[in-house]
Amino acid sequence: MSPSHRRRRAAPLALGAVVALLLTTACANGDDDSPTSPSPAVSPSPTTSSAPPSPESAGAPRITMENFAFSPADPEVRPGEKVTVANKDSTPHTVTAADGDAFDTGNIAGGESGTFTAPAEAGEYAFVCTLHPDMKGTLIVR
Repeated sequence: MSPSHRRRRAAPLALGAVVALLLTTACANGDDDSPTSPSPAVSPSPTTSSAPPSPESAGAPRITMENFAFSPADPEVRPGEKVTVANKDSTPHTVTAADGDAFDTGNIAGGESGTFTAPAEAGEYAFVCTLHPDMKGTLIVR
């Protein structure tokens, strides 16, 4: 065989080896530290919010309506304080002063929330759900 014939056969083999090596490197999963491995993605660090706390997290008064009951049944609040009311039942409820018109949330649909403002005068105010009169409580304003 002539020397030039041997070179022609070796060239395709060498080229095939280079292509195989490149494909192997390109398909590597990046678990090794070789310079041909892609560097791992750097995810941004989480940001910290400096927003003020929500009323719930700040300890604002809250009444929950669940299983056709108020919890707490006798919440204590400050005069004029905003009270959050959460309805965890599937049916609407209200938080309505039993005597007079000191406060009334109106209908709060199941899964929704509402608010009302406590009376400005200290005292005890009975309340009910006007849709379910067996649901009762007392708002204690101090």
